[in-house]
Amino acid sequence: MEINVIKAGIIGATGYAGMELVRLLSHHPEVSLVHLGSRSFEGTPYVDTVGSFRDATDTYICKNATPRELAPECDVIFLALPHGIASQHIDEDILKSTCVIDLGADFRLKDVDMYQKWYGVKHGSPHLLSKSVYGLSELERDAIASANLIANPGCYTTCSILTLAPLVQAGLVSRAETGTKPLPIIIDAKSGVSGAGRKESQASHFCETNESIKAYKIGSHRHTPEIEQYLQVISGNPLAVQFTPHLVPMNRGILVTAYIPLQSEQNPAITTDDLRDLYISLYKGEKFIRVLPKGVFPETRWVKGSNFVDIGITFDERTRTIVAVGAIDNLIKGAAGQAVQNMNIRFGFDEAASLDAIPLFP
Repeated sequence: MEINVIKAGIIGATGYAGMELVRLLSHHPEVSLVHLGSRSFEGTPYVDTVGSFRDATDTYICKNATPRELAPECDVIFLALPHGIASQHIDEDILKSTCVIDLGADFRLKDVDMYQKWYGVKHGSPHLLSKSVYGLSELERDAIASANLIANPGCYTTCSILTLAPLVQAGLVSRAETGTKPLPIIIDAKSGVSGAGRKESQASHFCETNESIKAYKIGSHRHTPEIEQYLQVISGNPLAVQFTPHLVPMNRGILVTAYIPLQSEQNPAITTDDLRDLYISLYKGEKFIRVLPKGVFPETRWVKGSNFVDIGITFDERTRTIVAVGAIDNLIKGAAGQAVQNMNIRFGFDEAASLDAIPLFP
């Protein structure tokens, strides 16, 4: 059988998410990597920047090319860049000739004012926000299949939304007594240090993170409006999220614990089994979402190095609170793995191609 190989380029190939893209795409049966981009390491053999790729990428030299320069030779371009860069370089002409999958934040929020408020930079192509498709693979599969601008969701966002989607879809978000304002969904999230990126910073030094855990950007983390935006799409109603991220001394992984308190009159006879049925129904047949058995809850070590999302759910009858727990690898399902999954959907490949490895342990 003839295999239709597409050409792929990565801009930002020497960051943590970019390296995972290289690792996943280098053994993809229907992809040929034609460009590994890096401004910081331009002219350097790729293997000299990431030693784990020795004998696998020895022929690649890091280049500093723009999306416009790559578009004629690539069927898909992955942008693994900090926010504020992609929107300055993407336009309609580029999207006519290639598919762009942006792992950054520039095309996730539909409201340009909201983006500029939370990210503190001017958006370079606000007219493209309406054309971008939010790349949450399991929930936006049909739209992704025909999109040429795919906004890969954030890592915290991916874990939070997939952990909460069945509950929000079922209308289990609590509302205030007046019925005018929703009570916030409480999301307590914890991430490994790789979520801060590869660039050197004091906050991610070993001595700053080892043997310590801290909450950060309380009430101001940039993934908050992204979580709210998509959960409101699912709900069809306004809702609020109280999102608090924490940095923990591990390399990779995200654990989200979400709390939804129920008013006394809401579903008085609800049970944990009822809640699990909601998850099993929505995620039936999903390769990468594992709804765990009753009484079993996710751990980051069980998804490490994989594209899986593990979810556990329970109902605390004493406090009438739904507690949902989700875990992902922030660099795979939270970044590069989901980007490859989106590419597979977009080009009609097996959705699990290069992504079906069993998680690493220990």
